[in-house]
Order: sequence, then structure tokens, then C-alpha cells
Amino acid sequence: MVSTPSAPRLGAPASVVAAPAAAADFADVVVGAVDAAADADAAADAVVAAARADAAAARADVAAAVVGVTGRPRAGTTAGGASVRTLTLGQARRIAVAAQGLDRPRPAPGTATMAHLGRVIDRIGLLQIDSVNVLARAHLLALYSRLGAYDVALPERAGGRAPRRLVEFWAHEASFVPPRTYQLLRWRMERYRERNHWGRELDHNPGLLAAVRALVAEEGPVTATQVHAALGARRGAKEGWGWNWTPAKHALEHLFDVGEIAVAHRTAQFERAYDLTERVLPPAVLAAPVPAEADAVRELVAIGARAHGIGTQRCLADYFRLPAAATGRAIAELVAEGTLEPVHVRGWGRPAYLHAAARVPRRTHARTLLAPFDPLVFERRRLAELWGMHYRIGIYTPRGQRTHGYYVLPFLLGEHLVARVDLKADRQSGLLRVRAAHAEERAGVPGLPRGDGAWPRRGAVAEALVAELAEMAGWLGLGAVVVDPDAGGDLAADLRAARP
Repeated sequence: MVSTPSAPRLGAPASVVAAPAAAADFADVVVGAVDAAADADAAADAVVAAARADAAAARADVAAAVVGVTGRPRAGTTAGGASVRTLTLGQARRIAVAAQGLDRPRPAPGTATMAHLGRVIDRIGLLQIDSVNVLARAHLLALYSRLGAYDVALPERAGGRAPRRLVEFWAHEASFVPPRTYQLLRWRMERYRERNHWGRELDHNPGLLAAVRALVAEEGPVTATQVHAALGARRGAKEGWGWNWTPAKHALEHLFDVGEIAVAHRTAQFERAYDLTERVLPPAVLAAPVPAEADAVRELVAIGARAHGIGTQRCLADYFRLPAAATGRAIAELVAEGTLEPVHVRGWGRPAYLHAAARVPRRTHARTLLAPFDPLVFERRRLAELWGMHYRIGIYTPRGQRTHGYYVLPFLLGEHLVARVDLKADRQSGLLRVRAAHAEERAGVPGLPRGDGAWPRRGAVAEALVAELAEMAGWLGLGAVVVDPDAGGDLAADLRAARP
């Protein structure tokens, strides 16, 4: 299982074996990322010069476009006709990978510190939470993709001890965010209060909300199980799919949604322990004024834009699940102040925006597996348009409709998503099981230059994936990686045959 404070943190890199053959020890292989040929053209320099010379006009034009001008500007221009920088799809891919920090060297196994974790959070802005533990929980996997074999006690301390560096709220779904970002979401809490989502359930139990609020104030941190036991509220009948929540849990979730209580930590069973918000947030954050809604949304868009590097209005709205109109107004203001630059991406029929801090690398050196809830794959249209990957989360898909497996992780090599693998941590047997492995096809990648160097050869993909699986297994405390005898996918045989 994923290492815990009481267990050894790391093992040696696990071997990869073809079940049921005996395990063979493999040394960890670091395969150089196969990089696409540089596809920027010389004409871009002239376009950039023209765009800079007319920057003020361009910003004004885009500001008007995103707040109400209808119709689409001609590719490579703003609504007023000013030239903007043109980027290739290859450049956009590399910008996106670099913005997420996936091209940076990972710390040596076991050496990542709280400072490393802090830099990851500063870069990507949030960690989505999901309770599924088939492999490891989603937020832990997102950190592994950027830190390698790190100590999972780091995020536990960051979110469970004062002064907290991470707190929970609804950002991109349920997420860990920095405390300051929590305050940027106060307007969302007011929306929840106005909607009174749990009102119908709570109306059946008059006085329960006040009793739960008082119990948390007196006894917090407390879990829903503890509150239920203390107040004796009975669990209702389960209706269809979903959670069978007690009325006490409904009351806790209402108080959480409106910001009166917050999550102080997660238990070993991953259950939330609630406390008063003023006892969870750091004092300096509580003392700072809460931004007005428009200011908060603008800052959330800026955080999403920095994490994306490049994206459309839809991409930037999706990162924190923001309203489209408010996102458009925020983009206009960020363009006007120079935080965002309007750009044209070849093949995209709509405006795109480049963050001022984004790098435009000629190459990206990356090798990592990505969780189904990793920020790089949040927005499915962007995923298809940049990488040619049409991705569905298998755990939410009926068995008969799954195309690649149950818990499927895309594999990033260089700037490309070159494969996907269905994985399971068999903790009882101490094995990381490969239940399916599929190679991606270069023909489906938009804007890929011609030539053998633009896409990694199949053998290099298999060898790099073998090495990555071995590193992940070692981080999880599993002794070997096993390709199941009945593993599906066209890459499963290549993994069995691969040797460092």
C-alpha cells in the first residue's frame, strides 16, 4: 500500500514480470524523452513584433470581444483586426506540459520536502480529491506525477496540522487548495447558502442544524460518524445510486458548503473530521479581507491560466468551475493588465490566451503516469485537441462501455500522451497489476510534424513505461509489477517483452 508514517516509506524499484513467470529484477531506466521536432516558424517573430507594437489596441479589442461583441475574429487577429502571436499545436502542448511542472526533474526517491510540495501547489493551484483507492487516492497520484516517490505524510501534514498549507473545498470538484484560495471561494459559499441545497433534508429534522453546529464548536474536530453517534439521528433509506447519508451528515455538509465549518483533517479511513473554520484556517488568512466576487473570480482565472499555460475561455472557466460570463469579464481585465496575452493556436477556431509567466520550450523532458483526475486532463476538449486523446473515466463508466479499463492512467512521454494503462494495487499480494495497456497512435495527434523523430518508437514507449511502473510500485511499497495473463490492449505483450 502507499507508505504511511508507521511503515517503510520506499522500497527498491519493483521488477516487471510477465505473469505467471518468475519475477526478474530490473534496474530503473531513465529513458530520454522523445521530443517532437521544433515546429515554430520564422514568421512568428514578425507577428510578435507587430503584436507588441500594437499591444494596447489588441488588448482593448479582446476586452470588447469577451464582454459582448458577437462573431469570431479572423484567425490570428483580435476582433479589431490587430495581429496576435500564432502558436503551433506542438508549442501549445509543450507550454501545457511545462506549466504543470511535468517536464521538471523529480527529486530523488524519498527526498521531496514540504518546500517541494509547496512549489507544486503554487504551480497547479489545486489537487482534486477522489475517494477511490484502487491504486492510490487521486491527490496523492497528482503529487507523484510531479515529485516521484515522495513521502505521503507530506500532504497529510499540509492538510491536517496547523498552520495548514492545504484546506478542502469545492474548487474543481472537491479539492485541496491553499488557504488563501479558500477565501477566494467565499462567494461560492454564499451561493450555496442562498440555494439552501440541503434544506429539504434538514426540514425533516428541526433543530438538528443548530445541534450539529454546537457539537462541532464544543467537540471539534469530529467526524460524521461521531456526530451521528452523539445525536442519534437515524439513517434514511437508500434511494438508488449514491451515498446513504444520515441527517447529521447532511447538516455537516450544509455547514461545510456555506463555510461555517471546514475539514481539519482526514482519518485513516479517509473520513472528514470537521471543525469551526476559524480553528482550521491560519490566523493571517482569517485576518485578511475577503475579496469581492469579481476580484476573486479574476484571481481564480489567473491561477487557472498559470496552471494551464495556454487555454481558451472554456479551459480557464473549467479549472475552478466558474461561470462563463464572469470568466469572460475576468479574461478581459487580465488581458488589459498584461497577465494574459491573446494568441492564435493553429487548428483552433476560437481565441486562446497565454499566461505571461508561461514558458514556450522547444523540448519537454517528461516521463510520468497521470491520474484520471490530474489537472492536465481536466478539460476533455482540450485533451483531444492538444493530444488527440479521447478519455473517459472508467470507474464512472458501465463495464460493458469501458474501452480501456477501470482505473486508467495516461502515460506522458516527452510532450505526448503515448499510452494508457489500467492499474490495480494488489496490496495483499504485494503486486502492481497491469490489467490492460494500450498504445496511442500518432495518426490521431493533431498538428504532429512529419518525420520519425516526431513520435517515439514503440519499443521506447514500452521501456519507458516499464521503468515508470517500477518506480510507482516502489513508491506504493509493492514488490513487483505484473502484467496479468489476460491483460487487454495492444501494448501488454510489449511490456512483457521489454527489458531495460
